[in-house]
Amino acid sequence: MTVSRTSATQQPTLRHLEQLMAQLLDGVILLDPTGVILSANAAALAMHGVATMTELGTNAEDYARRFTLWAPDHRRLKHRDYPIFKVLAGESIPDMMVEVAPAGEDEARWVHQARDVTMDVDGGEPDYLAVVLSDVSGQYDAEARFSAMFRANPAPAIIVRQKDMRIVSANPGFLSLTDFLPDQLVGRSLFGLDLLGCLPDRSAVRRQMEAGGVVPQTDTELLVADGSRRLVLFAGQPIDVTDEDALLLTFADLQPRREAEQSLAASERHLQAVFEMAPVAMAITSDADHRIVSVNAAFRELSGYDDAAALNHTADELGLWEDAAQGSATETKVAERGSIRACEARLVSRSKEPVDCLISAETINVHGSPCVLWVYQDVTERCRSDAELGEAIDEVLKDASWLTRSILDRLATLRKPAPRPAPVELSPRELEILDLICDDLDDAAIADRLSISRNTVRNHVARIYGKVGTSRRSGAVVWGRERGMGSKRD
Repeated sequence: MTVSRTSATQQPTLRHLEQLMAQLLDGVILLDPTGVILSANAAALAMHGVATMTELGTNAEDYARRFTLWAPDHRRLKHRDYPIFKVLAGESIPDMMVEVAPAGEDEARWVHQARDVTMDVDGGEPDYLAVVLSDVSGQYDAEARFSAMFRANPAPAIIVRQKDMRIVSANPGFLSLTDFLPDQLVGRSLFGLDLLGCLPDRSAVRRQMEAGGVVPQTDTELLVADGSRRLVLFAGQPIDVTDEDALLLTFADLQPRREAEQSLAASERHLQAVFEMAPVAMAITSDADHRIVSVNAAFRELSGYDDAAALNHTADELGLWEDAAQGSATETKVAERGSIRACEARLVSRSKEPVDCLISAETINVHGSPCVLWVYQDVTERCRSDAELGEAIDEVLKDASWLTRSILDRLATLRKPAPRPAPVELSPRELEILDLICDDLDDAAIADRLSISRNTVRNHVARIYGKVGTSRRSGAVVWGRERGMGSKRD
């Protein structure tokens, strides 16, 4: 900037300039064209952490020896690139930003925004040169902190300039989410790039952003580098830590949730298909009021009740249990235990036909609500066959004089089969000893093999006999080998 006066009587003196400078909030360093520092106001001295002009420097070279300057990216400047030397060289420096520290220090203390002023009285060569400084350290620190936070924040985010909706910056989280490179985004129009898709009201969102308003959380489909889109939740907030009005847009990735929901929906469809096609009758009831919420094809065939007749009704309302008290007790048992297995019961179909079933039930969760899955295994034919066999045996036994004793015993067993033995549970040590017994090792050999006493072996053998139901070693061997134990299997 050049200031000139043509009237000699109105020429300002250095004293006039100093008086003017003293009133300024900006710092001013006044030079003559040879580089001598003629004056500096209090603001300029404070911006360099000195109290006198002598500490500032007598000329440009002295100033450069006393202070170190860096570019905004902390690249150290050569002396010729200092604002004071650029002004002496006749270069214009509108709003040049520099970091400043006393010579010998590696960290900047202040950030100055410098501009030049040239003064002459006759329109010829300049009589005075001035470097005008503004201390922007606070703003610069805020911007630096925001920039560091913006880069370090794992949440995907971009900064958009308000006046033209162009992208100014994208943080690593956003680049990682979209696989874009910075050059593919910075300087591009947010809406021209069509970065935000499937907005509920695209025009309204754009108006809010252009007006610098807050954009509430909104679902959108975010464009990614390969041309596909990801479901995200985004929001916009105006920010004032940049040189110009801008908005910070932040994003939360909802794509994993979408994929999980799609996977869950597919699983539910598969389970529904399995439920419907299962050959055994099944029904689902609400845990709260025992009302039927779903039945499969086998249940409809077994009971005679279609969906319209069965759904939203209880088993009591349908008269499904032949013994209503047994049905109520079974439902209570399921509520208390969470499940039942193979409980014998007789149901009554819609046509009033009795149906003998083995009933199992399990508490499950359907769409977040507790329910009960009921499984009805139809054993009517088996029961009928057993009954017919029993009647035949009874007829035979009425005149059994011609049958041998062994045949009679066999028939009696068929008529009233012996109870099924309870499953045998052997401890790991007992299994180990029985395995060695099945290999024909005696107690002494087993004790040596397992490094235990013979008394301990005998105690284990006695418990094994009791559990498998034998009193002889040969009986234990037969029992064990029938179950694949020992190396000498039959």
